[in-house]
Amino acid sequence: MLKELLTPNYIFEASWEVCNKVGGIYTVLSTRANTLQASFQDKVFFIGPDLWEGKENPLFTESDSLYAAWKKHACQQENLPVRIGRWNIPGQPIVILVDFQPFFSQKNEIYAQMWNQYQVDSLHAYGDYDEASMFSYAAGRVVESFYRYNLTKADKVVYQAHEWMTGMGALYVQMAVPEVATIFTTHATSIGRSIAGNYKPLYDYLSAYNGDQMAQELNMESKHSIEKQTAHHVDCFTTVSEITNNECRELLDKPADVILMNGFEDDFVPKGSTFTSKRKRARATMLHVANKLLGTQLDNETIIVGTSGRYEFKNKGIDVFLESLSRLNNDANLTKNVLAFITVPAWVDKPREDLQLRLASEESFNEPLEIPFITHWLHNMPQDPILNMLASLGMRNESTDKVKVIFVPCYLDGNDGIMNKEYYDLLLGEDLSVYPSYYEPWGYTPLESVAFRVPTITTDLAGFGLWVNSLEKLHGLENGVEVLHRSDYNYSAVADGIKDTITLFSEKSENEIKQIRKQAGKVAEHALWKHFITYYYKAYDVALCNAQKRQNN
Repeated sequence: MLKELLTPNYIFEASWEVCNKVGGIYTVLSTRANTLQASFQDKVFFIGPDLWEGKENPLFTESDSLYAAWKKHACQQENLPVRIGRWNIPGQPIVILVDFQPFFSQKNEIYAQMWNQYQVDSLHAYGDYDEASMFSYAAGRVVESFYRYNLTKADKVVYQAHEWMTGMGALYVQMAVPEVATIFTTHATSIGRSIAGNYKPLYDYLSAYNGDQMAQELNMESKHSIEKQTAHHVDCFTTVSEITNNECRELLDKPADVILMNGFEDDFVPKGSTFTSKRKRARATMLHVANKLLGTQLDNETIIVGTSGRYEFKNKGIDVFLESLSRLNNDANLTKNVLAFITVPAWVDKPREDLQLRLASEESFNEPLEIPFITHWLHNMPQDPILNMLASLGMRNESTDKVKVIFVPCYLDGNDGIMNKEYYDLLLGEDLSVYPSYYEPWGYTPLESVAFRVPTITTDLAGFGLWVNSLEKLHGLENGVEVLHRSDYNYSAVADGIKDTITLFSEKSENEIKQIRKQAGKVAEHALWKHFITYYYKAYDVALCNAQKRQNN
């Protein structure tokens, strides 16, 4: 007989990215909220940093009535400045934003307590460590205060902390409110990301690396310490993919208890005629910008390829993508024009005025603008890795080139001054996307791509790519996702793999492409939260069982 899983009555989740759009964790939390809210109506609380003093946060709507008595008590009796409201996302879950500034005056005492209790080494802290830790501690204090004021021992409560930035709060909760079951989720190990980002081979040597030693070498001791100690002490340690679990096992000396794969909701994907007209408008925008920048007349037969995400030149595979485009430009088998967009926020200065003038003009242009690779000026043009690599590859974006590359170095929020469309409203205009990551614990960008029925090329070093490979008969270009094998040393083979896949795609008929796009959407359906939420229930059960054992000892 199957054991019935223990289910919490209340769930608290803390992250730096609650009501604070920074990266992939925001997507994890904000898309999953609706599924949790449906099952735990208003018993799910997200805790985030209150970073909006004196300004309005468009993602947060404050409430005067939600837990008003506790809020007053927390603010006045416990010097815990909190605001309570709702997150403006599907499901509208309750959010507690905490101002962590008051805790900086207690920083040394907090760090001493963490060292004495859990051997967390904060001595080598620098950069964002202090800020993250003070927020994390404040979040733990919020849970303690809320529990003492509103709940009883009969309530089963889970506290889930995301990333090293909230580890200290999880340890504090375990110490101060042992009744609460703790879960820690690492979305990428700080050491793994650092090894990869520092151009050291991560995968072939993974078993030979010592996490503590590498933390010392890479000046990451404090972040690694909080991450490792939290992983070892919480009631349930989780990560997001098999590939990251290998890192946890080797670098943190602790495999995950449960793997929580990242799902998503497709409620932001337009349907039917809306999708068709948005795709048409997106393509028109991209071709319009390209033609004005390049002085060309590229038409709708052009294959539009894109990549996007964080500006991690090697980790996200931007380098190998550029290499593949250079090779593609010299490939005699390519018969169509290819227009590649790299949408990666960089140190942007301002939109190009010369391009803005051309975009406003009805005129057609036959000459390219100066530096015809970029839509916005950067503060550090001479040091930019993308522009430098394009130059070293000898790419020129000349009218005779079959492959042209455009770098859009800003957040696509609809107001960038050139594209003036939001990211998702441009994504669906692409024919093919490329995410050849070297380091990618999960990989939301290729998942979002297939959700918008844009077939994608990724690698088996991305959690998403590895997961697609596990799906029966649902990988390969024909099925919307081409997963290339990637290792520490096969850069050139990956570049050729991308080149060949784009060429192959360019030869497909309209009907074949229609079928590929349909299949891409099917892959995305397998990753909806309604399928992946079951892993969370397993984690809740593990945490609650271990918390009970911990208290009984």
